[in-house]
Amino acid sequence: MTTFLDTSAILALFDADDPRHLEVDSAWKKAVLSDEPLLTSNYILVETLALVQRRLGMDAVRAVQRDIVPLLEIEWLTEETHEGAMAAFLKASRRRLSFVDCSSFEVMRKRGITRALAVDGHFDEHGFEQIPG
Repeated sequence: MTTFLDTSAILALFDADDPRHLEVDSAWKKAVLSDEPLLTSNYILVETLALVQRRLGMDAVRAVQRDIVPLLEIEWLTEETHEGAMAAFLKASRRRLSFVDCSSFEVMRKRGITRALAVDGHFDEHGFEQIPG
């Protein structure tokens, strides 16, 4: 079963001060050791690299690129997927639900992915299993 990797999990993985760091680290190691496919999107990578750079610095960006990205399949959003995400984003009209989240949900639905490695309650809200729980 493919697992979608969200920005929230990557941030928690790299930030030892994050309250969910240990849970995410454990879930990450389990996912990698299981040889199950891990997928993310190019939109998640852009968001992740910007946040990691701002919060943790360029050494952490290099670590994400070196240690995480090679383990992932990356879904490059098509115009159609982008438009579907935008429609969902505008329809939801919620200040705290990001466009990148909506793009992730669109990718997951199109690919039949039901599980996300994330610490973002929006995945649960939208019917996806979130690990760690």
